[in-house]
Amino acid sequence: MPQFNASLDVETNEVVYKKYVNVGIAVDTPRGLLVPVIRNTDQKGFQQIAIDLTEISTRTRDGKNKPDDLDGGTFTISNIGGIGGTNMLSIVNWPQVAILSITAASTEAVWNGTAFEPRLLMPMTIGWDHRVINGADAARFLVELKKILEEPFLG
Repeated sequence: MPQFNASLDVETNEVVYKKYVNVGIAVDTPRGLLVPVIRNTDQKGFQQIAIDLTEISTRTRDGKNKPDDLDGGTFTISNIGGIGGTNMLSIVNWPQVAILSITAASTEAVWNGTAFEPRLLMPMTIGWDHRVINGADAARFLVELKKILEEPFLG
């Protein structure tokens, strides 16, 4: 879904599709919220992304960012679940056109067609720039992400 990895050039009114995926990760720090960037995530596996996430988050919390750590993101993920947040609406980090928001997971009773069964649910929302992305595509994005997260090795 390339429209989620794009920006809008407001001077030419053209959508610019990025040929790379640099994911910004919102990090709570003593100096406020900062968004360091994990570069080229489309070329990395889960293990390398986890390593990069740990390194850049630690560096950001410790105030030891490199000059380009906070620039060049093409999409942002914000997660307040780790501090107990259960609901949020994130604002798109311009010039990006979308942001994924994740809140605390909880076990809830879900009807499976014949009975209620406990399921771990992780609420997610997406904010998007309507000039580039329509609501139906935002819903499709979340449905596809849900499939990937539920069965990560089938894709």
